[in-house]
Amino acid sequence: MSGMIERLRGWPVLPEDLFGWAESGFPGLHGTSGLQGIRVEEEIKDGTYVLRAELPGVDPADDVEITVTEGVLTLRAERTEETKGKHRTEFRYGTFARSVRLPVGAKGDEAAAEYKDGVLTVTVPVPEEKTGTRTIPVRTG
Repeated sequence: MSGMIERLRGWPVLPEDLFGWAESGFPGLHGTSGLQGIRVEEEIKDGTYVLRAELPGVDPADDVEITVTEGVLTLRAERTEETKGKHRTEFRYGTFARSVRLPVGAKGDEAAAEYKDGVLTVTVPVPEEKTGTRTIPVRTG
């Protein structure tokens, strides 16, 4: 036996299917764009918005596109599979995309990106918000 499991329509849902749906959405609820999600972490640290994205197995120079439009940061990546015969894989191939809204005041035109060990890190400066009370003078006249 090859160890490959053929799934038939109507058979019970397997746990790995549930995890796949959690990552990419329930089948049939989204359009047929073929896009898959990218897992991210985000934080604001020392006046900088930091987004870390899992993108193992991609060439950042050729397969990753980062854009900022109207305060929305969008990541797109593509991973292709070279298969030589029938095999089993749980890796995800195809086009991956994720958009996140940047914090108010973020300077998207100053964004920078670095790729290391399968993780893409995007940094965007965010000016410090001034908090406190402001006294407004009242004019008479």
